Amino acid sequence: MTEHAAAYFLPPKRVLVVEDDPALCAYLASALEDAGFSVDQAHDRAQAGVFFMADIPPALVLLDLGLPPHASTMTEGLALLELALQANPACKIIVLTGQDEAAAALQAVRLGAFDFLVKPVSFAAILSALKRAQLFAQQESRLSTLGEARLHLTTRLDEGPKEAACNAEEQLLRRVMAATDYNVTEAARQLGLAREHIYYYLKKYGIQRPG
Repeated sequence: MTEHAAAYFLPPKRVLVVEDDPALCAYLASALEDAGFSVDQAHDRAQAGVFFMADIPPALVLLDLGLPPHASTMTEGLALLELALQANPACKIIVLTGQDEAAAALQAVRLGAFDFLVKPVSFAAILSALKRAQLFAQQESRLSTLGEARLHLTTRLDEGPKEAACNAEEQLLRRVMAATDYNVTEAARQLGLAREHIYYYLKKYGIQRPG
């Protein structure tokens, strides 16, 4: 195995912490850095969105759902969760909330969150969740080299198989485009499609390079 190939299997070590309490955010960042992570910080959806518009969006995210300007609801956090997974479908997002546990868990899981933690939560629990996320990301990278992809699919049963197939189609395309840095030729090669078909699907699902 070449050095480049070996590096491909290394678990992601950079994490984006999105927390509106500056003191708590700083504490988590410091503790995670002591645990060996590189940490970026954001306090609201706009700040976090900058990271997801970068050429290499975050692969690990610790996300508080209660963000300004609507910190008492889950609106901002859930909107950011959707944005994050559109920018990087392989992103592993660990959700934190101090709000209605059942409702928050349902919405977060529906949208594709990797894990869910309820405040107050110990740092040990957060670190354990991040390490699980690292392991999943590492193994998904291995699957990718084998020409396989693990998708997260949520669809309404009453919409039938056709809608489920479209959701899977879109998610697969988003994942491959992100993994190939939006290189249409390489995406077409990996999917076994003509370039013209890739352009058709990009238009169909409104998929564009972030930024």
